Amino acid sequence: MEARHLRYALALAEHQHFGRAAASLGIAQPPLSTQIAALEREVGERLFHRTSRGVLPTAAGEAFLTRARSALAEMRLAQVDAGRAARGETGRLRIGFIGSALLDPLPGVLGRFRRTHPQVRLSLQELDTPTGTAALLAGELDVAVGRGSPRGTGVEDLVTVPIGADHLVAVVSAAHPFAGRPSIDVEQLGREPLVVSPDAASSYLRPVFGPHPAVLDGATMARDIHTIAGLAACCVGVGLGPHRMRLIARDDIWFCDVEPRFRLPDLQMSFRVTDRSPVLAAFLSVVRRNCAEVGSRLDELLARHPSAVADVAGG
Repeated sequence: MEARHLRYALALAEHQHFGRAAASLGIAQPPLSTQIAALEREVGERLFHRTSRGVLPTAAGEAFLTRARSALAEMRLAQVDAGRAARGETGRLRIGFIGSALLDPLPGVLGRFRRTHPQVRLSLQELDTPTGTAALLAGELDVAVGRGSPRGTGVEDLVTVPIGADHLVAVVSAAHPFAGRPSIDVEQLGREPLVVSPDAASSYLRPVFGPHPAVLDGATMARDIHTIAGLAACCVGVGLGPHRMRLIARDDIWFCDVEPRFRLPDLQMSFRVTDRSPVLAAFLSVVRRNCAEVGSRLDELLARHPSAVADVAGG
């Protein structure tokens, strides 16, 4: 039994005449009569009364037609759902990110993606960069946003593209002696108690202090930039973080540039090179539109990986 057999039966029930039903279907009457007879043999019941008043459904026919309508409706929905899934309009996307990415660019990217793909289920986790990389490699995430290039075994299987540059700033309480200054130098920082994230303290902040990285060993550790700013507001110490931290709106803190300017590792977005998910392709397309500088770089990276998401290269 095929879908066309269901359509034939429904057309015959509607027109109650083989000739008119055949014309509505765009076929000749004899093939329609043959197909209806074959359908009745397959079902094992007579589905239509052939009378002088027309062709009318039997009780078995009425029951069959009810199910036939439902079956064809489900088939149409299945076709629609398949198309939506192929276009990345449905499904699930799992994203891990560091906290500073929530200041920029993730709000614009996620906001636009939610508006254009409301049926995609987003699963979001705040993770430090090493944890996010490990989860991506383990298949527990589809996208990881972290600071600096991913490290460790298996990173050659990732596509990683920069999505934002940043430099180091300091944050202090509005009551701190540094408040009101446009900048402070590294030597001054070295004499202050510091508040930093564990990832920053163990990696990219150590070069800031040159031959005296030990100043970081006694620093207060904070999970994210909001905690850094909060502890600075409490006069626990001078917080250090990315420039985008200035987007935190609080009246009880003050931001200073650090001199000499120290560029932090870029924000990077990574995904598995073999991931052909249409949802991922749709997400990357939104990233392109929100982060104009990402598109050409992404094309360059994907050109090195012929097995990467097919739809991404075209935007």
